[in-house]
This record gives sequence, C-alpha cells and structure tokens, in this order.
Amino acid sequence: MNRNMETIRCEMTGESCLHVKHESGLEIYIMEMPGYHTAHALFGTKYGSINTRFRLGGEEDYAEVPEGIAHFLEHKLFENEDCDAFAQYARTGADANAYTSFDRTCYLFHCSENFAQSLEILLSFVQAPYFTAESVAKEQGIIGQEIQMYDDEPSWRVFFNLLRGMYHAHPVRIDIAGTIDSIAQIDADLLYRCYNTFYNLHNMVLSVAGNVNADEVLEICDRLLKPCENHGLEQVFPEEPYEIVKDTVYDNLPTGAPIFNLGFKLRPRSGQELVKAEYLALMTMQTLLDTSSAFYQEMTEKGLINSEFSVDAPFSGDGYFAVICGGESRDPEAVRDRILEVIRDAKENGFDREAFELIRRTAYGAKIRSGESVEANATKMLGAFMSGLKPFSSMPVLAEITYEDALQFLRDEIDTENVTLSVVQNKEQEE
Repeated sequence: MNRNMETIRCEMTGESCLHVKHESGLEIYIMEMPGYHTAHALFGTKYGSINTRFRLGGEEDYAEVPEGIAHFLEHKLFENEDCDAFAQYARTGADANAYTSFDRTCYLFHCSENFAQSLEILLSFVQAPYFTAESVAKEQGIIGQEIQMYDDEPSWRVFFNLLRGMYHAHPVRIDIAGTIDSIAQIDADLLYRCYNTFYNLHNMVLSVAGNVNADEVLEICDRLLKPCENHGLEQVFPEEPYEIVKDTVYDNLPTGAPIFNLGFKLRPRSGQELVKAEYLALMTMQTLLDTSSAFYQEMTEKGLINSEFSVDAPFSGDGYFAVICGGESRDPEAVRDRILEVIRDAKENGFDREAFELIRRTAYGAKIRSGESVEANATKMLGAFMSGLKPFSSMPVLAEITYEDALQFLRDEIDTENVTLSVVQNKEQEE
C-alpha cells in the first residue's frame, strides 16, 4: 500500500514522530518511545458539540442537526451488532474510554500488553456504526438522565451559564450533551448521516505513542482502514459579536459556598497565532492572579477567595476564545472588581517581570517534561492535528515569548469591559 510518510523532529528537545498520510485519507502520527512499557492510542474526528451546521461539497443548503448529537453518537458507537467494544477490551486488558468536547470526539485506550489486539478493536468498532430505533430510544433515556445529573452539578452549571453570558450565537454556548428536547429529535437515520459526514477518514486522525512499533501499527491500519472519498465537508457558524451578552449571570443551586467563573471574551484566532495567544493569556493572568501574586495574598487574607481559586487554561476553538478564572467566594462581585482593578493597573504600569519570567520558565520546563509521558505525547500529536498544526510547533513559540509580548497582549487584548461573571449560590442558605 502506498504511503506518504515523513519524520517530524523537534530541534529543541530531540523528540520525533512519524507522520503518515494514509491512502484511506487518515492522518496517522506514531511516536516510538523505546524503554517504555505502556502505549496510548487515540482515534479522533474533528466533530464536537459545536458542529451542528454543515454541508458536503456540491450541496446547496446547509444541514442543521440537533444539539448534542455528536455526544450521542460517541455513546452509540461502542455498541455494534455483535458485541460491546468494552467487552472486547476487557479481554486484552486495555483501559478504554472516549470523550466528546466542543470541537472533537476521541476514542482511546491505554495498555501495557496486547497493544496490537487493542488497536484492532479501536479501528474496527469506530468504523462499524450500528444504530436501530430501539437502541436510540434506550440511549435517549440514558443521556437524558446524564443531562439532568450535570444540570444539578454547580460547577457545570456555573460554566455553561458563563458561556451563555458571553456568547450570543456561537454553539459553544450549548451544553455538549444537548438538552432533553434536542436529543428527543435524534433518530437512527440522523445518526448515520452525521457519522458518514464526520467520521470520514479524511476528517480523522490516529495518534499512537509509547511501546509501539511503527511497522506493526501501519500493517494494522493497512488491513483495517476502509478507504473513503473526501466529500469536501464545509461548516459554518453564526456570526458572533465581539461583545458579551451580559455582565452578570446568577443562578440558584444547593452548594456549600457560592462559586463563580469570571470570563474575559477575546477575539478568536487559529493556527500559530492562537498558540501564542493562549500562552500569553495564561501566563499573563497567572502572573497577575495566581497563588504567588499580591492579588491572591490580599484576597485570601480578606477571606474573599480560598485555595479553590485558579486561572484556567484558555478556552479556545473554532470561533471562540476566552480566559476564565474562578473558585469559591462569599462576595464574587468584590473579587471581580478587584481583578479588574489589578488588570487596569497592569495595563497602565506594567507588572512583575520576574514573576512572569518564572512562570514562563516553569511552563517551558513542564512542556519538556511532558515529553516523558506516553499519554501526553499521543494527546499532543492529536491536538496539533485538530488545530491544523504540526507536532512540536508550540515549543519555539513558547521559547520566544517575552515580557514585552505579554504586556502588549494585556493592553491590546484583555478587555475589562468585555467580561462576564457567572455565580451559582444557595439563596436559601444566603437568607
């Protein structure tokens, strides 16, 4: 079988991986890690909860599908006509799982033995959809219970309330699992349509790292992958204004203490520009707000935050980009106001250069150390594909970032007028 192959190297760390453009259409990344005893594999598609409007090449109209269908499809793929994929993995001893996020669905396993057999299971069941009216109805009940469970979870509620407070139209504002009403619209025909659209191998990637042999991986791929035509998938998202929807969102739910998320809505980006912006946003906000900052010490001494407070990794994807922090507080509005004061002061007067450099060096060291993790390497290669980048492309970006870059980013991009505060609290307890 013809293969388009290249070795991709990181000059800064010496790491390398094999990239294969398989004739089936699948992109394959393999990192052999001699001396390691485990292996990690992910089989992913660029299909997540935000991909609700699409068309194939040659079609005039865009199809719109119910919210939550990508997550629903992930659940159903583990069951085929003959058996359950988890039962097959139990025989190989692999630890298997799957997840659906906003922009991707991934099926994965981790193992210390029987890698080849586990990879065969992965490639086989993901390529063998089997949906019936009866199985869809059963799953609607299961996922409906899951939706209700998450709706009662304060940390889940505060996050999606935040997204709805920031985004007017982008489907990122919708729960990944959808709603009870939206999943009720799903049937077997619709699942097959979405499967055939997004699980086309031209839209997918296989990423493998650890105690693996590239020739063995490719032999299994040659044998099991089912070549398919590239149908020219096109997607479109509603036009999203720069401005937030509202500056505060309050919700009532039993919780020990009020919890909050504070989100800064930023201009969306892609490719290398996004990589740099993610690093700048995270490291700048960590310098200003994290545990070693004057803000953190002041707020903890006043009893306004505790160890639950953190600055999250940037929330970004196709058409959205935000920086989020949050935790517990008896007065979330006071915490928000102080954060905005800290940022405004830093915009005008700058911030602690030494603290920023320490955070940057720590991030660089963590990035290098992640190369020792089988799971991290497989995940990074898959993530690069999903972002339209090559593996290791983020390392030079991180190495070249300066304090001046961060200060300019803070002044130009972190808008203290484009901020949403989401709070979940127990009003009865408050009273």
